[in-house]
Amino acid sequence: MGERMNRVIEIPAYLTVRELAQLMGISPIDVIKQLMNDGIIATINQQIDYETAAIVASEMGFEPEEAAPPIAEEAGEEGPVPLWERLYAREDPDRLRPRPPVVTVLGHVDHGKTSLLDAIRRTDVVGREAGGITQHIGAYQVEHNGRQITFLDTPGHEAFTAMRARGAHTTDIAVLVVAADDGVKPQTVEAINHARAARVPIIVALNKIDKPTAQPDRVKQQLSERGLTPDDWGGETICVPVSAKKQIGLDDLLEAVLLVADSHEIKANPDRPAVGTVLEARLDRSRGPTATVLVQNGTLRVGDALVAGTVSGRVRQMLDEHGRPVKEALPSTPTMILGLSDVPLAGDIFEVVPDERTARAIVAQRLREQESRAVQAERVLTLDDLSRSIREGAIKELNLIVKADVQGSIEPIVTSLERLGGEDLKINIVHAAAGNITESDINLAVASRAIVVGFQVAVDPAARRMAESEGVDVRLYDIIYKLVDEMGLALKGLLEPTYVEKVVGRAEVRATFDIPKVGRVAGCYVREGEARRNAKARVFRGDEQLYDGHVASLKRFDKDVREVRTGFECGVGLEDFHDLEIGDIIEFYVKEREEQPST
Repeated sequence: MGERMNRVIEIPAYLTVRELAQLMGISPIDVIKQLMNDGIIATINQQIDYETAAIVASEMGFEPEEAAPPIAEEAGEEGPVPLWERLYAREDPDRLRPRPPVVTVLGHVDHGKTSLLDAIRRTDVVGREAGGITQHIGAYQVEHNGRQITFLDTPGHEAFTAMRARGAHTTDIAVLVVAADDGVKPQTVEAINHARAARVPIIVALNKIDKPTAQPDRVKQQLSERGLTPDDWGGETICVPVSAKKQIGLDDLLEAVLLVADSHEIKANPDRPAVGTVLEARLDRSRGPTATVLVQNGTLRVGDALVAGTVSGRVRQMLDEHGRPVKEALPSTPTMILGLSDVPLAGDIFEVVPDERTARAIVAQRLREQESRAVQAERVLTLDDLSRSIREGAIKELNLIVKADVQGSIEPIVTSLERLGGEDLKINIVHAAAGNITESDINLAVASRAIVVGFQVAVDPAARRMAESEGVDVRLYDIIYKLVDEMGLALKGLLEPTYVEKVVGRAEVRATFDIPKVGRVAGCYVREGEARRNAKARVFRGDEQLYDGHVASLKRFDKDVREVRTGFECGVGLEDFHDLEIGDIIEFYVKEREEQPST
């Protein structure tokens, strides 16, 4: 033991008992015994945190130090660079290669989305995988004219937007399925708005064209009214007649997808570590945590260490949609992976890292940041904030989601809102529909940085909880002109309320105390009003103002308090000011919103 005394070892945020033993160069059995002495029962492969490992190391004669995370999140001039931008957008153009387009199929529930996906898959399976066993992994690839197309088998536009709200930009092209015998329905409109909010090109698949009751021209007219004028009507939207049941027009649809893909130059760099999105994940009883991932850049290989959200692991096995083992997955390839430590969330972005130790360190760092954000959650989608951004020129449009009690209320509201602003500053209606405010609306608001406006509607309980947790501003109105007036003020950048200062109390400094690591604290007597912890403070010495800032602490004896009234003593600490002297006057003030005169 003497040889090891004071030997410094670097311990990561998380590691297994075996790894700790290897760091110290001793038997894992000895580490397990020491843990048992400390009241912790652990197996050799069990993960322990830094604090636990440091205690064990100290007791065994080592000097522990916490290892810095091997990969630090980069920061730009305006704060941390989003993971997606950091890993995907900054590529050398010479390294980029064409990749298969990724397609999501959206539409009304009864218009044949699933039938169309099945028909496309069946055609492909018959062509090159006859007799193969297909398993559902939430995505699959088909081949057309020697080129691959990736289809995401999502449940609908709600899931599509929920993933986008979490930062996952997976889709290159949206195929909107509309039944030729039924036409545009409310869910069709929702799907159009969700696809537009994601800024992805839309191809219309006019399904059930074989039915005697099909009215393709009527449907094209409805689509034109929604801004999707078919190309054969002089518009820019490709509209392909298909029949999933009779296998009509499927090749034309795939050809249209490739045509749109070519016009958008969809590329990626296959010669780099993989990054992409978790499409779906679950806990398999026999195989443990499994995840279907879409590789969006780079190449994923068996043996790669990776991080997905707050889950880490090493790719032990990869399977394609036919359940066959594969060694690697190129950009735009969906694959099921095994080997994760836990089940990640759909929409989590995954990235390949140098090794598992790095992966665990990144996860530990993210968990700490997650806890910190939970403590100091910011509501970033309030109308006041967006109004301020408009006034400062940071944004040029106000995104709104409008829900009204009946369809008849929507048109006058939308028409009035669209008249507000001008060319450079306008309101953008992301989605407008009748009905209560739902979780789907909140997801769309998060993804689009929009405000949800309701006219004579209620908010579903689940939607209210989500809005509170995500910080989405939901505004309800009973009178149309009030709704329009408030949005107009926001658009002009005038919604930011006018605040006036109000002095709430004054206190005299009667003693000062220098406290280590805290600084100078004043013992005060409240002469008038009250001292408040959440107020701002000014310090006066005679007629000279020495300080204007925030109250750092307010104590009554040794207890933290919110306020201290006239005639009582208290201890006051100020942020970044330690030059207090006996006789100084501390003036406490707040800024209150000035009520606007009613019109």
